[in-house]
Amino acid sequence: MNAKSEPVSQLEAAMTEAARALPSAPALAAKKAEKILKTAPGYAPALLLLGVARRKAGEMPAAIRALESLVRAHPRWAPGHYQLGVTLGAIGRIEQALSAMRRAVGLQPDISNGWRQIVDYLVALGDPAGADRAYANHIAVSTGNPALRAPAAALCEDRLAEAEQLLRSHIERHADDAAAIHMLAEVASRLGREADAERLLARCLELAPEFHPARHKYAIVLHQLGKTTESLAELERLLASDSKNPSYLNLKANALTRIGEYDKAIEAFSAVLADHRSHPKIWIAYGDALKAAGRRTQSVDAYRRSIQRAPTLGEAYWSLANLKTFRFAPTEIEAMRAQLARTALRVEDRLHFEFALGKALEDTAEYAESFAHYAEGNRLRRSSIQYEADDTTEYVRRSIALLTADFFQQRRDWGCNDRSPIFVIGLPRSGSTLIEQILASHSAVEGTKELTDVTRIARSLVGRSGQPDTMQYPEALAALDAAELNALGQRYLQTTRVHRKFGTPHFIDKMPNNWTHVGLIQLMLPNAKIIDARRHPMACCFSCFKQHFARGQPFTFSLSDVGRYYRDYVDLMAHIDEVLPGRIYRIHYERMVDDTQSEVRRLLDYCGLPYEDACLRFHENKRAISTASSEQVRQPIFAEAVDQWRKYEPWLGPLRHALGPAVEAYAGPT
Repeated sequence: MNAKSEPVSQLEAAMTEAARALPSAPALAAKKAEKILKTAPGYAPALLLLGVARRKAGEMPAAIRALESLVRAHPRWAPGHYQLGVTLGAIGRIEQALSAMRRAVGLQPDISNGWRQIVDYLVALGDPAGADRAYANHIAVSTGNPALRAPAAALCEDRLAEAEQLLRSHIERHADDAAAIHMLAEVASRLGREADAERLLARCLELAPEFHPARHKYAIVLHQLGKTTESLAELERLLASDSKNPSYLNLKANALTRIGEYDKAIEAFSAVLADHRSHPKIWIAYGDALKAAGRRTQSVDAYRRSIQRAPTLGEAYWSLANLKTFRFAPTEIEAMRAQLARTALRVEDRLHFEFALGKALEDTAEYAESFAHYAEGNRLRRSSIQYEADDTTEYVRRSIALLTADFFQQRRDWGCNDRSPIFVIGLPRSGSTLIEQILASHSAVEGTKELTDVTRIARSLVGRSGQPDTMQYPEALAALDAAELNALGQRYLQTTRVHRKFGTPHFIDKMPNNWTHVGLIQLMLPNAKIIDARRHPMACCFSCFKQHFARGQPFTFSLSDVGRYYRDYVDLMAHIDEVLPGRIYRIHYERMVDDTQSEVRRLLDYCGLPYEDACLRFHENKRAISTASSEQVRQPIFAEAVDQWRKYEPWLGPLRHALGPAVEAYAGPT
């Protein structure tokens, strides 16, 4: 790294002058660096400065050439690899950026920002477990306290119980050590104890308000807990000091998406992409927001931009397929086949390509090959998740045992009397989005999305203060008194208020899985409307099987699992019909398609709403929709989907067997 011809003092002065120009005039800094390199060829600090200056000036190819030249000449110098990693990441070459950054921290493990960049790259590549490990290293090297080295090492090596014990022991002696509290919060988060992580991070920020990594983690945890408004407030504080930070902006955009602020989310994604246009995962998230907002053409363009930057990213192809109304060109189908022929393709990308190609071949009526791809995508996904169909069956059995007619009669006048919620429950792909869109076209009703608030309330009932940790749900419902149930209803109304934009008398919660919590809903909101969206079991279950759900529906990746799940759902609904006759209003998808006007009138009558013609023109409604059916319900009702499953009937034997009598029992409505 020595300069051969330039006197050291002059060289240092020239470098200082070039570095001083870098923040405000990167092009000038690059010229000065080139001048230095003419008199001191190969001088590493000047090459580094040239690469950074070119990047800041937006001259990415020139920046990469300079930095690649640097790391070839000085392969053991960590700063060169670090800046090359940053530059490659900025143009979306994430895998190469990750490789460069790993070389940097391998040479110099205490580069805190290097570990932080690795976190972002691993998240972009869909490796949350790897990102957690990298974040642990980031925390470890960010603290200079020798007493925290042992717990930091345990955290890095995923020895979480040991890390927790060491940190708690340390905090007992040093209660105000913000770095230790931050590390303990990370342990809690990794163990799935987000509420503990939230409390610890709040304390950490009391002690060290300017501890930005802790505040960022706090915003993430709040987002995970569904406290979106609070998360956004923390992000605004972070953005006040670093307005272009892509991690902050990306989380803000995703948080805004969660609460239905799609125009603001699109604006936030645009801000990220202004400086990180080559980041393929952000293009996908941007496309999702555009899709929900009904901007289909722009959504397709965003997904295709992701593909241009990362042709191996299967999620981008699945995002196009998931528009449902999109049709792949023959060249795109061949591109997917070519990717699946690669042996080095990541499993996460492979399964997305399988689902996408299954949809593409369904559209070209190649049903045998289409099913083969759907089946392989589901096989790959099923192998990576933990789901036991017996657990759902046992849960339903316990629910039926608890939720008797006497149980409800004893609690008849309990709960919150508010009449504003309308719950649409059932299975995914049952026509629930259509029902939501029809109701949301009424002047007195606002559509929101699939809200998770009921599930969070249910989870909070296990291990409540004064109850044994072994208290199960739904048995925990029996321990609640009238005041507590009223408070839960009020809590639901409060936490869902952020999704209500227009002040209408009613709003819709379209989370299909709420069928498992129908007892809780009845107890805490006895005047809420509950609509059961039901579709032919073969059609509904196979449609679930074709749909790659990113989260929340683990029963859909096996024909046997989804068939059993449907049976369990039907069993619980039949029991509720028996003990609370007339409480739940059931709509059959096929009847809605066959006689839309009559079904809409009956639906509105059940909800206590006067008839409005707009409900029949639901496809003209411009509201944002975030579910897989968003593009389909922006069109008039069509009957083609009713019997589409029959094209695949030769391969659906395991599903029919798992459904058993549920198929014949449904024969009436079709």
